[in-house]
Amino acid sequence: MSWKTLDDMDLAGKRVLVRVDINVPVENGQVTDTTRIDRIIPTLKDILDKGGMPIMLAHFGRPKGKVVPEMSLRVTLPALEAALGQKVTFVEKPDVTTLSSLEAGSVVLIENTRFAAGEEANDPHMAQFLATLGDVFCNDAFSAAHRAHASTTGIAHLMPSCAGRLMQAELSALEAALSTPQRPVGAVVGGAKVSTKIALLENLVNRLDVLVIGGGMANTFLAAQGAKLGASLMEPDYIETALAIMRSAESAGCKVLLPVDGLVAREFKAGAAFDVIPLSKDTVLDDDQMVLDAGPHAVAAVVAAFGTLKTLIWNGPLGAFEIAPFNQATNAAALEAGRLTKEGALISVVGGGDTVAALNQAGAAADFTYISTAGGAFLEWMEGKTLPGVAALKGQST
Repeated sequence: MSWKTLDDMDLAGKRVLVRVDINVPVENGQVTDTTRIDRIIPTLKDILDKGGMPIMLAHFGRPKGKVVPEMSLRVTLPALEAALGQKVTFVEKPDVTTLSSLEAGSVVLIENTRFAAGEEANDPHMAQFLATLGDVFCNDAFSAAHRAHASTTGIAHLMPSCAGRLMQAELSALEAALSTPQRPVGAVVGGAKVSTKIALLENLVNRLDVLVIGGGMANTFLAAQGAKLGASLMEPDYIETALAIMRSAESAGCKVLLPVDGLVAREFKAGAAFDVIPLSKDTVLDDDQMVLDAGPHAVAAVVAAFGTLKTLIWNGPLGAFEIAPFNQATNAAALEAGRLTKEGALISVVGGGDTVAALNQAGAAADFTYISTAGGAFLEWMEGKTLPGVAALKGQST
């Protein structure tokens, strides 16, 4: 661990600029999911307990450097105050005088950083202005760490900096899962398209012992082997890419599990009739047939593989989990991974919005070791990329 945490900082009497991600869903002026807000509360409370004043920096939506009233962070105040259990002072236009006049024990939220054009441009003048507002910088927004913005990266080079509790937990979990994992280590990579996860797959096959490929992207791999899968979602332009990934996996000693059977339907709708059909290079489906989920034999193979692992990373569902009955494979695999984790036999780390939704639907999410709130940052970390917000905490240039 080459980055500092709140435990390494003297915060007594200090103004602590805390970069958080509270870009939460809102409907009719109310926050509908407080998960991201709940996750930052330990950091805010730790700063208060250490005698510091948390001053939150955050974005909301994509105003593209302009003031957009509908994207004001003011809408998050009721949810923030309820989660924290105290008043949060909202500051629309921050300055040192205003912030210095607040009473000890105050918690501050500054208006949407992306209202300023210099934020996403990582403008040094904006970073310098932000740095004047506090004494210490604490980055607690791993989900924004893949963006080199003024409030995530620029500011970290200008003042004493550390990771907040959520950032610390994310980095610790990911390093344990991929950088220094207990072996054997495996991953489930699912979802619709190979094209969105090429870099991820290319990186993982050199780090894993087992790679489970599911969802629509599995169809592209099966098609690359010769299967004719009718109307199934697949990407013909990525056949060669799939073959190259398979060759790399073989060279690296990574076992790739593709579904050996699937739930095949002629309609993509809830409750559609389906057949369980073997899947191989020799499979030929009718023009209107679609593989919408992995079958029972495929699930059995995945479950057996889980039993051999010490560490599991999961990104993406194994089928069209949003509609029954095509959520069966994801649900069964998730419940087994959760069971093994709960028994202490497996370290399991999950990331990606669809993945978290799928595991919540299965009722297994609470049993996993760690669930990342990040989307793009989680993927880029797994792709082996340097995240600017993390590198800045380590004092590296990007």
